[in-house]
Amino acid sequence: MCHVIVTCRSMLWTLLSIVAAFGELIAFMSTDWLVGFPRTPDAAFGPHGATTAGEAYRPTLGIYGRCIKLPHLKRGILCGPYAIHFGEIASGFWQATSIFLAAGILLLCAVAFISVFTMCFQSIMKKSIFNVCGLLQGIAGLFLILGLMLYPAGWGSDKVQLYCGPDAAPYRAGLCSMGWAFYTAMGGTVLTFICAVFSAQAEIATSSDKVQEEIEEGKSLICLL
Repeated sequence: MCHVIVTCRSMLWTLLSIVAAFGELIAFMSTDWLVGFPRTPDAAFGPHGATTAGEAYRPTLGIYGRCIKLPHLKRGILCGPYAIHFGEIASGFWQATSIFLAAGILLLCAVAFISVFTMCFQSIMKKSIFNVCGLLQGIAGLFLILGLMLYPAGWGSDKVQLYCGPDAAPYRAGLCSMGWAFYTAMGGTVLTFICAVFSAQAEIATSSDKVQEEIEEGKSLICLL
């Protein structure tokens, strides 16, 4: 018989696990990791033959994508991947960053999916599903840390110097500033470790004596604060 067990701690862990997974996924896909120095698009010919320059803007560069402004485009900013193939990513360090972040995000998404069903299933092969998920989140967090540590090492690449100036070097962003995606990835990594630790509390809450008493009373839906 399936017992649906809902507690504040287990629901909070589920919610935080989903937020961490989506936060890391959105950050990885974003182009706002580095914000370049202000510049104007290349001059373009106006209706009377004179050249006109566009308004100043700051291009952004992600791990595999970028946002730039082209003068001949009426819609303004053009965003998309600059790397069509894995080997075209700006540097070997960013390629390694992509691998580690993708591995971590894959584990987080798997845990987020499983966490939705923890209300009905609390064990896998006689092992606590919360403990298993907490272990996976801990491993994912290590992958994410490795990825974020390697990311600044790629700032010396030619691609980054186009956006950040010739002073850009490993662990020195030059004229660039950090975009929201980098900080989101860092916050998601911290939240991942919080979830890994908090999974133990979710396990305690769903296996408490009060829960066992309600199961013995024959209740199939158990809600506890």
